[in-house]
Amino acid sequence: MTDPRITAFFADSAHPGALAALRALLLGAGLQESFKWRGPCYGAHGGIICTIWGFRDAAALGFFKGALLDDPQALLDRPGPNSRAVRLLRFADALAVQAAAPAILGFVEQAVANEAAGRKVDLPPDDFDLPEELIAALDADPGLQAAWDALTPGRRRGWVLHVGQARQSATRSARVDRARDRILAGKGMHDR
Repeated sequence: MTDPRITAFFADSAHPGALAALRALLLGAGLQESFKWRGPCYGAHGGIICTIWGFRDAAALGFFKGALLDDPQALLDRPGPNSRAVRLLRFADALAVQAAAPAILGFVEQAVANEAAGRKVDLPPDDFDLPEELIAALDADPGLQAAWDALTPGRRRGWVLHVGQARQSATRSARVDRARDRILAGKGMHDR
């Protein structure tokens, strides 16, 4: 039985043809469909392999451990400048998905094999410098420091990027103040 949230996702999409074509390929490859992070995800061997998104300008297929995939034709892109593991493909329509089907299935096959082997993307634990305003807040509040230390590396990285991207110290301090309760609750930038 299909999760009604998945049905709603496809019904509300700006690119229904491309997304439906991606879904058919992924289900045809034997991946299990679930709903997570506000969209359909596809998994195997107990892990999430990929997800599909509908953006304004395109449909996209994102591989969570895409950095591990062999991509000799350089088809995979980083979603943003700070992305380290995820790689994605963008499609304007169903015809583009169909044309790329062999490459997509090749990436899926690699990703499933990586998941079965338990491979992980090797990321340095803390490869970023904390903004001074965040350091000051952590030094002044042992509870906040303990909550910060308990966050996953990805959640810490998200907060560092959010705070550090502000140009002015006052803005960075304000962002730390607004983040305090969420950090204490163990949440990252995009957690609800």
